[in-house]
Amino acid sequence: MKKIFLLLLLCPLFTLASGPGKTLKLKGEVKTAKKLDWVYLNYRNADSNITDSVKADKGEFKFELNLEEPVFATLSFKFEKTDETAKPDIERMRVFLEPGKIDIDIKDSVKAATVEGSKAHSAYEALGKLLKPYDDQMSELNDQYRQFYNDKNEEGMKGLQAKAGKISDEKNEKVYRVYLKDNPGSPVALYVLNTYAGYDMDPAMVEPLYQSLPASTRQLPSGIAFKEKIETAKKTAVGVMAMDFTQNDTLGLPVSLSSLKGKYVLVDFWASWCGPCRAENPNLVKAFDKYNNKNFTVLGVSLDQPGKQKAWMDAIHKDGLWWTQVSDLKFWDNAVAKQYGIRAIPQNFLLDPSGKIIDKNIKGEELNTKLKELLPE
Repeated sequence: MKKIFLLLLLCPLFTLASGPGKTLKLKGEVKTAKKLDWVYLNYRNADSNITDSVKADKGEFKFELNLEEPVFATLSFKFEKTDETAKPDIERMRVFLEPGKIDIDIKDSVKAATVEGSKAHSAYEALGKLLKPYDDQMSELNDQYRQFYNDKNEEGMKGLQAKAGKISDEKNEKVYRVYLKDNPGSPVALYVLNTYAGYDMDPAMVEPLYQSLPASTRQLPSGIAFKEKIETAKKTAVGVMAMDFTQNDTLGLPVSLSSLKGKYVLVDFWASWCGPCRAENPNLVKAFDKYNNKNFTVLGVSLDQPGKQKAWMDAIHKDGLWWTQVSDLKFWDNAVAKQYGIRAIPQNFLLDPSGKIIDKNIKGEELNTKLKELLPE
């Protein structure tokens, strides 16, 4: 369903939508050896990223929010520094919030925090216990991967990628899928479904699970948003004609995808700020140099940020990306990225000369192998 990349080799945009609604009264108390200074709260509300903060008062803090459904949030606790030259002392915890009253008690450390009043968080903790064996295995692989990466051991990294893929597939089927079948009414069901679907959703596998959720869940803001993701995934599935689009190139001239019909085209979503994208660029350059005279080209769509034209151009020149590049410089609001349901980069779509999607998210040697098959010597 989704390809696995160790060491967070994707730049993702995670969204669990919600809207204004009922009131949440969140309060907490921190009793540790360190003195609490500030508490920061971050979560997504519909299409907006919400950040709030409060000054701690003798280790206590309070937030009051409007929520319509459970939301996945991060609480960051900033402690007073004992040494002015030291780095900021910040600890974080993830918590599921929902309308009502929630109390957070931290006695020894943030890791040992207890949460009362949130059924969603209790369900999230129970899910975490089911995931722990797989997460422990992935943590061990990540440690090995870092070592192989530092040693520039390409074969070792490839081997670990394969192992990570098997672990992830097993976790998807034995934990997430089973959880959704057994707990369709869970307050974290949409979170689990989002995780199961991944950034590269297979609508044929995901839509039946979505339809099994209660109507009340599907009608929540995040349920409606997920339905839209499914519909977009259907429009970007292998075997479907790619949606046409037009966006300006580096000179401000409009370029349409349909203008490239007659060639094999790799539509590549990337950005200058995306480390994994930049790491993949040498593979794209290699493929382009080898096959651009054999009816193949690349069309880059950048998710660079407003006012970052220079950063975009500098990355193009530094990485040697001498194919057509387009962008509206609107970050995650890039019109083409939204049209194609892009929620993590790098991502790509390989089109045949008619404009049909014949493969997606192919990278490294896999891309070279595919092009060799399509465009033999």
